[in-house]
Amino acid sequence: MNWRASWLLICWLPLAGQAAPVDPGKDPVPSVMWAFYHKQMLGDAPFVFDDRVKLLAPPFAEDARQVPLEIDARAFAGQVVKILAWAELNPLPKIVDFEPGPGVRPWLSIRIRIEQATPLRAAVQTRDGLWHVGSTLIDAAGGGCTAPSVVRTQPGWEEHIGEVLGGRYPRGDSSRLRLQVAHPMDNGMVSGIPEFFLNHAELQDAQGQVLARLELFPAVSENPNLGFDLEGAGQTRLLLRDNSGNEFEAAIP
Repeated sequence: MNWRASWLLICWLPLAGQAAPVDPGKDPVPSVMWAFYHKQMLGDAPFVFDDRVKLLAPPFAEDARQVPLEIDARAFAGQVVKILAWAELNPLPKIVDFEPGPGVRPWLSIRIRIEQATPLRAAVQTRDGLWHVGSTLIDAAGGGCTAPSVVRTQPGWEEHIGEVLGGRYPRGDSSRLRLQVAHPMDNGMVSGIPEFFLNHAELQDAQGQVLARLELFPAVSENPNLGFDLEGAGQTRLLLRDNSGNEFEAAIP
């Protein structure tokens, strides 16, 4: 190696060891819809794009009616007021409004519908009022929001509405709830079938104290799958309500 090449290598190495900072104002996706959703979802409130808010989804939706999504804001544990999630190019973009209380970590798993390839967003509001926005892209063949319900093809499906399956699984100093709720989650986009979906869920402890609240929207898949991370032990209850006023309840040991 000649002296000039050696000098270039010495100059380059220190720069290579420095990680480039994340630009909090630059859309990591990017999307032409961001300005609209900043106003629509966040009311033009102050925000930063923040890679500490993690959205985990498959790069391609093999079944656009059942797309797993994980929202992880545990980097802000103890500071989170609420978490909003939406799919920008869905005809019905809103997914969930999640308020984790004391004893529930700011982590949520859920299954959603995707109509086409779209940016997914999760906005985490911290106690200082700032929104931290996490983003990812998902590709899809399409049609997840306009496909007819599979639940409605099953004989006697009406008799099982509101049934909750799942359990609580220890994870060191915490535990994870994995739940599935029987419900068609009709979004009103299939001809002749009006909206009929779970729109409210509340997680309580054995004494009836609220641990977390969720508002659900028609972008959530039929037979919703929900996952929560809880601190400590003890029985929990899940209270559910749909937009027709039906109420359901399940105890989880």
